[in-house]
Amino acid sequence: MTKKFKIGIDYGGTKIEGIVLKSKENPEEIIRHRINTEEEKGYSQVINNIKSLVNHIENKINYKFKRLGIGTPGTIDPETGLLKNSNSQCLNGMPIQKDLAKTLDKIIHIQNDANCFALAETLLGSVKDQYPDAKNVFGIIIGTGVGGGVIIDGKTVYGSQGIGGEWGHTIVTDDGDECYCGKKGCVESVISGRALQIYYNKISGKNLTLEEIYAKKDIDNHAKKTFKRLITYFGKGLSNVVNIIDPEVIVLGGGLSNIDELYSDGYDELKKYVFNPTFNTPILRPKLGDSAGVYGAALL
Repeated sequence: MTKKFKIGIDYGGTKIEGIVLKSKENPEEIIRHRINTEEEKGYSQVINNIKSLVNHIENKINYKFKRLGIGTPGTIDPETGLLKNSNSQCLNGMPIQKDLAKTLDKIIHIQNDANCFALAETLLGSVKDQYPDAKNVFGIIIGTGVGGGVIIDGKTVYGSQGIGGEWGHTIVTDDGDECYCGKKGCVESVISGRALQIYYNKISGKNLTLEEIYAKKDIDNHAKKTFKRLITYFGKGLSNVVNIIDPEVIVLGGGLSNIDELYSDGYDELKKYVFNPTFNTPILRPKLGDSAGVYGAALL
């Protein structure tokens, strides 16, 4: 019997994770392994580390892959073939798909990590479990950054410029810090974990982690104001997506997806701005957690 193993790589700022699934139809995990990214050592080191990870996995299972799926922050520009829009700065402007194809002698499929998350939760996670017939899904990552992926009929919507689903860089306010993309007031520069910490520090003079701020939200007016900002702009930002693609299901991921108020107060805020008298689209918690990205990469 011909093996149908699927391999995926999830590129993160601190760790690179690889996984092998038995097949797309039977996504049983065969092996999983993580290594340090070592971005600080530069682009060439990153390429070598991905090569080492793939070699390690292939040697462990005694199987050579012909193709490889990779989820990365950022996306491949369809015109230039170079990676763009990544908050992992060492990747921007680099021909990572071409370099990995040459280094690994494989067909390389690269998609944004939020697309991989959305694909995995749709085909293997919360959406499959609760709304298996959904054809139009929007997957959101809210953590250090903010990203999104659109899934139509089980496939990612890449877009003509490779930016399909990038709601994190839609403008929601003039009252925002400058984003790494060069604009001000992006969703990412307002409600990402990093942005909320910066905002709290600005209004309180204290430098706390997001967990510490959240723990004080009922007793600290500055913390309360910070989380009110999260709820308000979560609703406003997400309503823009809903009004355009009108998804059947929305699924959240990333560190901030653990904040209960997003599914209650955030949902109510979203309803205010949707172009419809009623709004019943479910917002789901993720099933796969941190594993969604690497599972999605294996499904590419």
